[in-house]
Amino acid sequence: MQTPAPCGGLKKSPSQPNSPRKTPLPGSGIAPACFVPVKAQIMSTTFSDDVRQKLNFIFGRRSIRVYRPGPIPEEWVRILLEAAMAAPSAAAKDPWRFVVIRRPSTLHAVAEALPHGGFLREAVLGIVVCGDLEAAHDRQLSYLLQDCAAAAENLLLAAHILGLGACWLGIHPREDRIRRISALLELPRTVLPVAAVAVGWPGEDKPPRTRFEAAYVHFEKW
Repeated sequence: MQTPAPCGGLKKSPSQPNSPRKTPLPGSGIAPACFVPVKAQIMSTTFSDDVRQKLNFIFGRRSIRVYRPGPIPEEWVRILLEAAMAAPSAAAKDPWRFVVIRRPSTLHAVAEALPHGGFLREAVLGIVVCGDLEAAHDRQLSYLLQDCAAAAENLLLAAHILGLGACWLGIHPREDRIRRISALLELPRTVLPVAAVAVGWPGEDKPPRTRFEAAYVHFEKW
């Protein structure tokens, strides 16, 4: 297995021919995941290089919708799921459940069920993040959704660390999507599909960024 690089991406391993190549940004000499986004330049005077690299790993996570062919090892899928289940959960109820999809015919069917999910057809892997309402704290839908959203974000971040590309597709609260995905995956009655995550080797590059807006932040009260 390859070794994660300190700021996201992977150190190149000759045993993984399908691993992505991290090309430096023009004139920077550093990999994309280490690049300091414009709106985060304040960090350059506040934090050490090590801290900035770790923070920029978050800024470098982007929604990737174009994929190159190549298998994803089972061990890596396990890591993605372990990362997802490391997320916080209300009262530690862990209501999240996951359906891992590799079969192209099923990926195509899920893509058909999601209006903006066409790129799932090119993904190597799909993971549908679900929640069991019976397992959620106080059996509350809101707690279930918060827990599953945290798990999905952890999954996306882990994919970025591994040098994979991933994109979140919403299922809940669209009733037609919930109904079609539930039927397709034969989900139990109490299990709700929340989101689908497409995963594959990135076929596009996007620069790190933040959408921070000071006007969206209030202190002490509104």
